[in-house]
Amino acid sequence: MGEQEANTESGEVFVDYRFLLANERTFLAWMRTALGLIAGGVALDQFVRLEKGEGIVVAAALAIIVAGAVVATIGTVRWSRTDDAMRAGRPLERTHALIVVGSLFALLAIVVAGIVALT
Repeated sequence: MGEQEANTESGEVFVDYRFLLANERTFLAWMRTALGLIAGGVALDQFVRLEKGEGIVVAAALAIIVAGAVVATIGTVRWSRTDDAMRAGRPLERTHALIVVGSLFALLAIVVAGIVALT
C-alpha cells in the first residue's frame, strides 16, 4: 500500500482514495443485494399463490424481506468498521458474517425451491 503518513491532529493516517472508493463500492453491493432480497420477498408475497399453504408463502416472503434487512445492516457495519480501520491504520478485522449470510441464502433457496415445487 505504500508509506502511510499520520495526521497528528485527527489521529488518522493517509489512505489511498482508491481503497476508500473500493470500500464504498463494496457497501453499495451489499445494499443492492439487500434491495434485491426485499423486492424478491415483496414479489413472492404479491404474485405467488398456493391453494394450500398460503401461510408458507407469506412466511417465506417475510423471511426474505428480513434477510434483506440483515444484509443491509451487515453491509453498513462492515463498511463502517473497514473505513475506521483504514483511517486509523489498523488491520481489518476478520468476520464470520459472510458465512452466516451465505448459509442464510442457501436456506432461503431451499425454502423457495420447495414453494416452487408446490405450485
